[in-house]
Parts: sequence; C-alpha cells; structure tokens
Amino acid sequence: MTPTDATTAKKVSQRRSQRLLLRVMVTAQRKKKGKETPVEQSETLAVNAHGALILLTPPVEENEVMDLTNTKTGESQTCRVVYVGAPEGGRIQAGVEFTTPSPQFWRISFPPEDWGSYGKEARPAPAPQA
Repeated sequence: MTPTDATTAKKVSQRRSQRLLLRVMVTAQRKKKGKETPVEQSETLAVNAHGALILLTPPVEENEVMDLTNTKTGESQTCRVVYVGAPEGGRIQAGVEFTTPSPQFWRISFPPEDWGSYGKEARPAPAPQA
C-alpha cells in the first residue's frame, strides 16, 4: 500500500457517515466578516448525513460560514467549510459540514454504518464448475 493509499484509507475510515454521490440543487448564502453575500446557486457532488461536497464561486476559505438551502424542500442549515478542493468548471469544490446535526436534510435514507465496500479477498470464492 502506498502512502497515498494509506492516507485515503484512513480518511475513509474516519468518516462519520457514508458518502453518496448525489446531485441536489442548493443555494448558499455565505457570511463573510459578519456580512451576508448574494445568494449563490449551486449543486452537490456528494452528500452525507453531516454535510456535502458542493461547488462554490472562488474564493473559498476553510471555516467560512454559510446558510445552505435545499431548493427542493426549502429547508436551510448553517454550515462551515471544512475542505477546499479542486476547481471544476470555474468553481471550487468545497466540503461543508452542518453546524447542528441534520440527518434528514437530504430526504434520503443512508446505508447502515456496517454496510461498506469490501476488497476482492472478502468476496466468496466462485463455486467449482462441473
């Protein structure tokens, strides 16, 4: 296992909930230095019970606070940026975390905690052919 693989495996094992690739339309109203900025239309790239990976207009800073609204339900949650990632189409990938737990925000059921992907060695051996 390479150092990068080990780091990735450690981060995945530290997740509090399973990440699902799901596009949900959201709006983000960022709060910079106590001022609210214009509402920004965005979408999720992935969601989990504690937040999401979304696209935001640069610049994006870690610990930045915003109100995230699910445009389908109208529900809003205050979030903070916990990860700033790669640019995509002129926007930046940002991992956001809800400041208060909101497992129903995405209106989906997440897989149970013990449900995961297992390596080839965990799969049963194929039955012998006659």
